[in-house]
Amino acid sequence: MAEALAIAVGKYTYVHEVGKGPPEAIDAHHIVVRRSREKGFNLCLFTLLLFAYPTFLLFRQGKLDTLHIWSLVIMTLLMRLFLKKPVKKESVLILPAFGVQLETQYGSGKTVRQFVPISRILKPVLTECVTPITCYWSLSLIIRGEEELMLVFKELRPPVKMLAPIWKALCAAIECGECTETIT
Repeated sequence: MAEALAIAVGKYTYVHEVGKGPPEAIDAHHIVVRRSREKGFNLCLFTLLLFAYPTFLLFRQGKLDTLHIWSLVIMTLLMRLFLKKPVKKESVLILPAFGVQLETQYGSGKTVRQFVPISRILKPVLTECVTPITCYWSLSLIIRGEEELMLVFKELRPPVKMLAPIWKALCAAIECGECTETIT
């Protein structure tokens, strides 16, 4: 039987499942995106307004000109941008003595999995990323033989409160001696 711990912060929910005993000794960490009804309502309202304007102009003037066509093209591109691959959940499955499986589940039902053997992981790294627009935390893996860091969460940017237990579990799995540092 698995024990589960859940923490909700902002639009993310962190779920930690730990199996008991040798056959179920999988340490699963999930970051789930909580969907709001407000976002869907705003998207529908935006679409309606964007579609209504060229239609109104079409009925008012009685002819279709380039402004109407460009309005419809821009509306289509914006809708596609808003509906682009929404992520439902990203997971880190730690398999002791085997490796780490990174999993991303999209709203379309598509799941992308990537397995990293424990022998290739040198160290998990928790870094703060600062850009001119925003600041966020990132969890990465230093991989033996690779020049670049491997991001654990490729699509989502969960808060450090959710990343810290995953970082500690990864440190414990690869027996990294620097796991004793405290994170606030």
